[in-house]
Amino acid sequence: MMKVNAVIVSAGKGHRFMSGKKKQFLPLAGKPVLAHTLDAFERCPLVNNIVLVVGQDDLGFCLKEIVEKYGYRKVSRVVPGGEKRQDSVKHGMDAVPEDVEIVVIHDGVRPFVTQEMIEGSIRSAMRFKAVVLGTPVKDTIKTVNPEGKILKTLDRSSLWQIQTPQAFHAGLLRDALTKATEDGFTGTDDASLVERLGVEVHVLPGDSTNIKITTPEDLLLATLLLQAKYPSAKEKQIRQGDDE
Repeated sequence: MMKVNAVIVSAGKGHRFMSGKKKQFLPLAGKPVLAHTLDAFERCPLVNNIVLVVGQDDLGFCLKEIVEKYGYRKVSRVVPGGEKRQDSVKHGMDAVPEDVEIVVIHDGVRPFVTQEMIEGSIRSAMRFKAVVLGTPVKDTIKTVNPEGKILKTLDRSSLWQIQTPQAFHAGLLRDALTKATEDGFTGTDDASLVERLGVEVHVLPGDSTNIKITTPEDLLLATLLLQAKYPSAKEKQIRQGDDE
């Protein structure tokens, strides 16, 4: 079996969140969002180790209040992120040992990732070298100019909304990151860097519940999703609210 590491990127500053606390540390049913995410990777038998990428100012907090508090034995390194997400992924990859063959990259604020998603992306990356999760676009998508004029209506039958986890042969992602740095290119996800190398990236079916928490509305939806999945979570959320 190939050696697999996960890189959990959670260095976002949370500018879009109207709160005094960063979104990855906000409580969800009495537990930080990031902890819910780490739970899934800690349980995954295919993942050997986890590199956690957080903000420079959050290193101590994450080590004590997340990794040690919840007993994540697979978290081998906690490293500081960069200015952009792509920089943070690069820092995370720099902490991944050279003998690791497969890396799976995941957003720390996607707490509803499942074992099936993680294992499916890893197994597919072993075969195809580069794999992402995604869901078909449901809404009509249009290209609009800065003045608000519609330029084109896109064919949504070929459009997908891409999620994480995204899994790659480790050497391939390292090469893609190096090339992007040399060219001054910034991608919106990790797969876009690999695509620039001319490598085919395969898409696996994701799930609409695999949401990325970026706004207060997302946190509300996450609470409802968790309550639907685990009814006892509702009681925990109420108790937590009483304590705050």
